[in-house]
Amino acid sequence: MTGCFATARLLYKRDIMKIDIIAVGKVKESFYREAVAEFEKRLSKYCKLRIVEVADEKTPEGASPAQEEQIKAREGERILKNLREDAYVITLEIQGQKLDSLSFAQRLDHLGVQGKSHLQFVIGGSLGLDQRVSQRADFKLSFSDMTFPHQLMRVILLEQIYRAYRIINGEPYHK
Repeated sequence: MTGCFATARLLYKRDIMKIDIIAVGKVKESFYREAVAEFEKRLSKYCKLRIVEVADEKTPEGASPAQEEQIKAREGERILKNLREDAYVITLEIQGQKLDSLSFAQRLDHLGVQGKSHLQFVIGGSLGLDQRVSQRADFKLSFSDMTFPHQLMRVILLEQIYRAYRIINGEPYHK
């Protein structure tokens, strides 16, 4: 085990990290809700997890670019109201930086070592994020060039956070 991970393990046991996932829309499908609940349970031993759902806007069929920007702006206002000044904000964006699971774990570990005790991950709606939310980000993360349903993205993010904590703590995980 590297010294960095060993140091972080002591910090995580002493000062548990607060992690918020701020997401546009509700998880409607029962199988996604079950997966989210499972990862919430698994993560409870590593961090204090809170999921904040902000209302999504209905996008009319054939919406103009101006209408889409207005929709993102309204959703963005709701997101911004939930972002804390003292939190480290990570937005999920296709244009963000791609990390493998080990690098993601190292980033979370490094943030903990730096004294960042509150992380907020942001998942936008079907049209993406308002530029004000993107500009507020301390780090922009991309999981893929592909587009995923935001309900599924919540599950993927939770699984990767869980995997990161397993890596940080030197616990087995599937490669």
